[in-house]
Amino acid sequence: MGKGRNAKSLPKSRSHDKKNDKSSSIDISSLGIDKYKIFVLILAAIIGYLHSQHVYGMFEQQRFFSHLSTLERELSFRTEMGLYYSYYKTMAEAPSLYDGLHDLVRCNITEYPDKVNVLRRFNLYPEVFLGMAYRAYNYVSSVMNWETKKCYSINRGQGLSPVESCVGLGDIAHFYVFPIFGLAGFQMAVIFILGCYVGGNILGGVLSVSSFFFNHGEATRVMWTPPLRESFSFPFLMVQMLTVVHILKVHKPSVFHSILLAITTVLFMLPWQFAQFALLTQVCSLFALYILKFIDSKRMLVFLNGLLIGHAVNFVAQFANTLLLSSFFMAAMIAILIVVKLESTIEKLPNRVLIWLVQGISFIVLSVAIKIAIAIVFQIKDDAHIFDILKSKFTDYKDFHTQLYVCAPEFDFIGWEYFEKLSKTFLIPSAGFVTLTVVIRVLINEWKYWIVGENIQEDDDDQTSPTKPFARALYLVLQAACFLVMAVMLMRLKLFSTPALCILSSLLASREVYSFIPKRIQQYAAVFIILGVMSVQGYPNLKEQFNMKGEYNNPELEQLIEWLREHSNPNDVFAGAMPTMAAIKLSVKRPIVNHPHYEDSGLRARTKRVYQMYSRKPCEFVHDEIKAMGVTYYVFEDSWCFRSFRDGCALPEVWDIEDPKNKGRPSCCSLIRQNPGRFKIIFSNKTYVVLKV
Repeated sequence: MGKGRNAKSLPKSRSHDKKNDKSSSIDISSLGIDKYKIFVLILAAIIGYLHSQHVYGMFEQQRFFSHLSTLERELSFRTEMGLYYSYYKTMAEAPSLYDGLHDLVRCNITEYPDKVNVLRRFNLYPEVFLGMAYRAYNYVSSVMNWETKKCYSINRGQGLSPVESCVGLGDIAHFYVFPIFGLAGFQMAVIFILGCYVGGNILGGVLSVSSFFFNHGEATRVMWTPPLRESFSFPFLMVQMLTVVHILKVHKPSVFHSILLAITTVLFMLPWQFAQFALLTQVCSLFALYILKFIDSKRMLVFLNGLLIGHAVNFVAQFANTLLLSSFFMAAMIAILIVVKLESTIEKLPNRVLIWLVQGISFIVLSVAIKIAIAIVFQIKDDAHIFDILKSKFTDYKDFHTQLYVCAPEFDFIGWEYFEKLSKTFLIPSAGFVTLTVVIRVLINEWKYWIVGENIQEDDDDQTSPTKPFARALYLVLQAACFLVMAVMLMRLKLFSTPALCILSSLLASREVYSFIPKRIQQYAAVFIILGVMSVQGYPNLKEQFNMKGEYNNPELEQLIEWLREHSNPNDVFAGAMPTMAAIKLSVKRPIVNHPHYEDSGLRARTKRVYQMYSRKPCEFVHDEIKAMGVTYYVFEDSWCFRSFRDGCALPEVWDIEDPKNKGRPSCCSLIRQNPGRFKIIFSNKTYVVLKV
């Protein structure tokens, strides 16, 4: 069951313990393998459904989404969410499917005057698929004469005019969000299955799911931000990790397993450009298993082939996205492939420590060299900001773009509060205890393998696996550690670390890891006690989520959009704060010059020019710069002039770093309402000012 031993003989005491385990087992797998799998799948489906209802319920309670007008629903998708939703709306409302795809591939209103292939840039295949599905659903329902939505007149009060609100799959917004919450349910179902698989029984799944629910607010944000890329992508990371764990378990992985890994990798990467960084940590974790001899070169090649094929398919599907070509993920896979191919040469070195050093240094040097070479040859600079952000976190380096990132709370270092919350629900102690157990057992076995010379192999009920004991458990420990490091550096990445810790906690139910406990009933009793301790704080956390209530209300933005619809022309070009530009593109369908998707170097340069409004440069200079960009109207917001997450983060202060010669002058944004100069104010309310350039 994973205990270190000599492969030539099995101690009698061990055999006797195994028999005792069966007599005291409460493992549902005694029902038979097929019945057990069916039972697990049924439970997973139930858990998935409950989770989808839970996240939709919170979404509805927080926004009162079912009672909003079409415009209010659109405006509730702030920042990049509105940008993504706008492309779904384009696909759904285009005169034909061809027109919709053409508008995405040659979009001339996202970064006016340039034409942009937004499928290449923004990972929009979910919106394409949902837009096509919405068109098909409307066609079938019209042919079948189905009633697809019900509409009501909603009295909003507060002096606001009544609005029409529609519910049902025939409503374009509901058709968009329902599948997202369905995917959230699917994610929870896979987490349960993964917990059962690595834990070896139902209790493993119960541990992973309970941990997730008890720490729900720290594990996902799909209920608050459904259109974000992670909502479509993260469920497939769970499937992909399940595939990796399965490949670590099977006796002889084959081409089939590489193809399966490639498919799940594509599903994870296609909706989200950040997926490559998560996969970088995965391939590094697998490489660690390889150099420690937990997996052999053949198994490592199965992983590499699957990941490389998946990456290549995604690269083609994304119209040769340069971020994928120059990614460290790509460079790391090539570097590992070279190291694996040189195995016979490296293994001739005189001692194991030297072999590890050569493998590790070769991997690092080759990865960096390949990454730099590709970036230089193809002149790729789109990911330069990522390294600038990391540099700014550990040094005094600052520039305009890094400040826009690190001044946002979600890009800050994670706070101690995160660890306090997860400790109160006993998730960190549970995952920490599992990690300690796995590390100790691995060290004991490694001592036997390298020093004593025992031929340690993993015990399997049916056949002897070529992997060493605890390969799967060690992978999960390494993966969780990588995700935790990511979360510490960027708070928003806790959506990786918390689920990984939940999955790691399922090993508390593993007989492989805890085979030293004499009887299963003792181990399972301890698991139930741990679940009880988790629920002490976990249940109040859930209750707090159930009691969250709110309602979307932004009359100033709604007033701005209604005015622009009536008083602007289709060819008028807009500039301003990135979130507002997304709303104008979505709800007014006017050309914009900048938007919230900040990962392109050209877009970053555009936004920097637009944000000169919030610098201390003379307003006349700002006017001329914006006019040179072809802008008709600038949407100005006072709040962007003064708001700050912390000292040094107000936009005029950010500009002081970039433009020190004007430091001490009044900012243009502080003067514009009273003295617009060459600009002309044509609309204003408490929040927004529309300036004619």
